[in-house]
Amino acid sequence: MNARNAPRHELIADTALTLLAERGMRGLTHRAVDEAAGLPQGSTSNLARTRAALLESAVRRLAEREAAVLAPHAVPGAAGAGTAAVADALARALHRYLSGHRQLLVARYELALEATRRPELRAVYDRAGRRFREPVAAMLSAAGSAEPERHALSLVAWCDGVLFSCTAGQFHAALPTRDALRTSCAELLDGMLGR
Repeated sequence: MNARNAPRHELIADTALTLLAERGMRGLTHRAVDEAAGLPQGSTSNLARTRAALLESAVRRLAEREAAVLAPHAVPGAAGAGTAAVADALARALHRYLSGHRQLLVARYELALEATRRPELRAVYDRAGRRFREPVAAMLSAAGSAEPERHALSLVAWCDGVLFSCTAGQFHAALPTRDALRTSCAELLDGMLGR
């Protein structure tokens, strides 16, 4: 679907995410969204009256777009048992995110930092994050983890660290191969699960 043909609430949220990635939190205003989306002045304010509402809309849309990239149901092999299947599924999702959705990651970091200062946004951000944590715990349980919640924390933290390091951190100029990601993930899983 062409962004201009998307429903208005999606167009506004997608434009907000783009502006966050390009200009940071200070560059996100109702007027800037209207201009960048090619909408009549006041359109964004009509849909999201306050800055908090605009940010919440961006977080919800971020979760929807990330689900298409990262969610296990979108990754072949994620439901299979065993560490090899989990490592392959996560490597595929991470590589897809890093190779095609870096702008979305930058927007995510802007929103994550803002959520540390806005309790109302924190609640929305945390709710959206559960969509990813819970399937990881289920995959780990299927792979034989005796402590899937604790292991999910470690695995999600590793994934978040790889995404950050390769987008905004020390390794921003280096895109790891899918094979390298799979190997590293398998090593982590084998250590956690005592293989």
